[in-house]
Amino acid sequence: MDTATRAFLTDLFEAAVAAADPAEALRGQLPQKPKGRTIVIGAGKGAAQLAAAFETAWGAPVEGIVVTRYGYAVPCQHLEVIEASHPVPDQAGAHATQKVLTLLQGLSEDDLVVSLITGGGSALLAAPPEGLTLEDEQALNRALLASGAPIGAMNAVRKQVSRIKGGRLAAVAAPARVVSLIVSDVPGDAPSEVASGPTVPSRSGRAEAMAAIRTYGIVLPECIQAFLDSAPEDAPSPDDERFARNEVRVIASAARSLEAAARLSEVRGIPAVILSDAMEGEAREVARVQAAIAREVLRHGRPFPKPVLILSGGETTVTLRGTGRGGRNSEFLLSFALEMEGWDGVAALAADTDGIDGSEDNAGAFADGATAGEMRAVGCDPAEALSRNDAYTAFDAVELIFAPGPTGTNVNDFRAILLR
Repeated sequence: MDTATRAFLTDLFEAAVAAADPAEALRGQLPQKPKGRTIVIGAGKGAAQLAAAFETAWGAPVEGIVVTRYGYAVPCQHLEVIEASHPVPDQAGAHATQKVLTLLQGLSEDDLVVSLITGGGSALLAAPPEGLTLEDEQALNRALLASGAPIGAMNAVRKQVSRIKGGRLAAVAAPARVVSLIVSDVPGDAPSEVASGPTVPSRSGRAEAMAAIRTYGIVLPECIQAFLDSAPEDAPSPDDERFARNEVRVIASAARSLEAAARLSEVRGIPAVILSDAMEGEAREVARVQAAIAREVLRHGRPFPKPVLILSGGETTVTLRGTGRGGRNSEFLLSFALEMEGWDGVAALAADTDGIDGSEDNAGAFADGATAGEMRAVGCDPAEALSRNDAYTAFDAVELIFAPGPTGTNVNDFRAILLR
């Protein structure tokens, strides 16, 4: 891939990330100041940056705790920032969650709790219910991540196996008013799905969790399945009077970020289309569909005339079949590279807007019609790499890894396919 094309795709990614910048996202979204205390809690891969921006914008005394992924912390003046593990929780996350729970005890109607939630918060807030341990919650996360189930199905289960998810954290804060400011990383931007909704209740209960397990064939650890089978109490309903004064605001989302990238592309002279900001499904299969669209454009000029930039977002999934390295965006792009092998006029970037694809150090990768052949030329079989979920190794072999580092926000997948 030539340098100019790579730079263009990088600029698009940066425009998408800038549209979800915490300071910009908070503009016009601050709640009214309370008579009593202002408590800030938060969790997610962009929570520290959001907390720092909130402190600056709020301009009044605040106290609180936010939890973010290792390596994602930024300094805050008054708020404590704690780093923990993602995507599998650890003891640091469990300790931080207990501190948050303690902080929310004994609040009054005059107090305000501001909840800053971004993607990744589900793993960072670890609080297994009575009878289960942190090790059980870790095993649950590993099972869900390996299942290939969509995020909504995984969250339906997580909400029933927690002391804080599914609105339970907001219930602890009652009677204080809770205002949730959310950076959405889920398809459809349902606020109760971001980080499994610690301060946003939903109508998803035990029945929905059991249905998800059956539908997607999720194999849970025996202790988790036994816990669910014992008919535990559902998460609180949105109709619960404890939530009557609460507010929920989605302040940044994939839709806004894709629109920003589309505007930049058009300024640069390339018309842009957004397929969807809410795509789900197996990453390699979504890639095959998008590759079929790309070939149709290149061959017949339909459904879009050339040149065109095709954008999409959402959250694909990966069913683990091997033990290789690579997240869902890298897997998408490796499958796409195989489908587009030998085609001229195509270049693509797939990356996670938080800067980390899965558990690796890259956000994603670049590819064009020559990428699969270049991999073979250096002794890496791209089809074999895909079969064992080893996309990172394949792209690293041809120096097409995209690694911008932590971005400070998270509005999920960003996919850009340039056709000329």
